[in-house]
Amino acid sequence: MADFEYETEIQVRFRDIDAMGHVNNAVYATYLEQARVDYYADVLGVGLDEIDTALVSLEIDYHRAITLDDTVTVALGVRDIGESSVTVEYEVRAGDSVAATAETVQVYVDPEAETSRPLPEAWRGRMDAYRA
Repeated sequence: MADFEYETEIQVRFRDIDAMGHVNNAVYATYLEQARVDYYADVLGVGLDEIDTALVSLEIDYHRAITLDDTVTVALGVRDIGESSVTVEYEVRAGDSVAATAETVQVYVDPEAETSRPLPEAWRGRMDAYRA
């Protein structure tokens, strides 16, 4: 397991489980999203719903199944901070093992102009502290 500066626990819900008895592969993206919500609130002091971002890339590699009985932790770290984008790496952990690794790229947008906009400078320093 890699070392990440930020972790959050995710509750496995019964509805996450598919007919095979494990968390459906699409639900992992929801776990990543919840981890970002927690990260933005805890690290940047803003709700993800308060800022305009677009998820432009999502990659997930699956390593093992997650079941209803598992305790899930999502660890994340910022890998790259661009002018208007942030690349984040993740480990989805089930108990003491890695269930998936992932990477997302989010772009900050101006909804009126429908273009990207620079990241606020105040966020850059806070994000630097959580580099992967």
